[in-house]
Amino acid sequence: MQKRVAVVGAGPSGLAVLRAFETARRNGADVPEVVCFEKQANWGGLWNYTWRTGLDEFGEPVHGSMYRYLWSNGPKECLEFADYSFEEHFGRPIPSYPPRAVLHHYIAGRVERSGVRGYIRFRTPVRRVAWSDAIGKFSVTVKDLQRDEHYTEEFDDVVVANGHFSVPNVPHFDGIETFLGRVMHAHDFRAADEFAGKHMLMVGSSYSAEDIGTQCHKYGAASVTFSYRTKPMGFDWPASFEEKPLLSRLVGKTAYFIDGTSKDVDAIVLCTGYQHSYPFLPDDLRLKTNNRLYPLGLYKGVVWEGNPHLFYIGMQDQYYTFNMFDAQAWFARDVILGRLPLPPAAERDADIKAWRGREEGLQDPFQAIDFQTDYVRDLLSMTDYPFLDVDKVAALFKEWEHHKVDGILTYRDKSYPSVLTGTMAPVHHTTWMKALDDSLDAFLGMQEAAQ
Repeated sequence: MQKRVAVVGAGPSGLAVLRAFETARRNGADVPEVVCFEKQANWGGLWNYTWRTGLDEFGEPVHGSMYRYLWSNGPKECLEFADYSFEEHFGRPIPSYPPRAVLHHYIAGRVERSGVRGYIRFRTPVRRVAWSDAIGKFSVTVKDLQRDEHYTEEFDDVVVANGHFSVPNVPHFDGIETFLGRVMHAHDFRAADEFAGKHMLMVGSSYSAEDIGTQCHKYGAASVTFSYRTKPMGFDWPASFEEKPLLSRLVGKTAYFIDGTSKDVDAIVLCTGYQHSYPFLPDDLRLKTNNRLYPLGLYKGVVWEGNPHLFYIGMQDQYYTFNMFDAQAWFARDVILGRLPLPPAAERDADIKAWRGREEGLQDPFQAIDFQTDYVRDLLSMTDYPFLDVDKVAALFKEWEHHKVDGILTYRDKSYPSVLTGTMAPVHHTTWMKALDDSLDAFLGMQEAAQ
């Protein structure tokens, strides 16, 4: 009987898994039947945009945290698929920092060409996954949202690829329930122009706070204040920005901080991160972690330590993204196909602890980049994934870090060479601060006109 593999999620991580199996099939391998369950109506995961917040039309929690006007906050050259360049997809070089619609188009283009859409059951969230020792299989219960029906099927292996940027972590601050302005988590942020002329408070000091804060400034916010828990981001902010230590309480529209200072604000965006959430998994199969470069419990960051028939893709804190998901997917595929026998449990545990121990010694972003580069290199060395020069990718990441320090509002105007083709990206026709239209047509059409 043919083996069956269930994949939870058709975002970049789940699509990488589908692509990995389809590549093996086209190369003549005897592959399992692969079924992907996706709760949204389209593939792309967080790269889909929806105006909805809270619950969707079926009463399901909205998965997407995507907002209008989002542009890549890292060079596209660092996330390029090793077997599918941006240049191949768009037929010409494009600038290094594309907006959301361009990245979604690129993601979809590769899998459209792969012919894997038929593996996916859309609008079908997974409700329950249970392992049976007696039969050595998983029972996977899902809901067909359009038919309003549940059903259960059996699988030999399960790959969890539903991401970890969709269930917000929402702290409480004294007085927040009576704050006389707008309060939201970054998960529900949709359009920066809503806040033109407003004084904004971003609670948090990582990528979400940085990007939403600069987006609001770009679209006319009167001021942006960041409230940090551990340390300020320390960029050379414009005059209308400031960084404060942690928010302590709110009275009316006044925010008070733990250093005794205060600021009147109109709206608060809680950029306080996300939870790893897998409500469909029982405790003995469920990854429990905060956002780490190397979560415990996963051999090679992929294979669940407690059951080697369960795999997680894309669950790390990330410098590398699309190409790392590919590396993980190829590794998981080869374990499932029996090409990569797993070592004994004790060796797997020692390997996990060694990687985690190294992670705990990291002291700055440059060391973290090197760490994740070595991790991706390790995965790539074990499979037939196309060659990817991760040393060149790491060098671009480090250059990107320097460019952000040099200009937090101008780093998206830089260009980088493709690691795959060597082609230098053209300069975008409009500087990022003046590029107010983030559509695919504006980005590509205006670029053609400029040429």
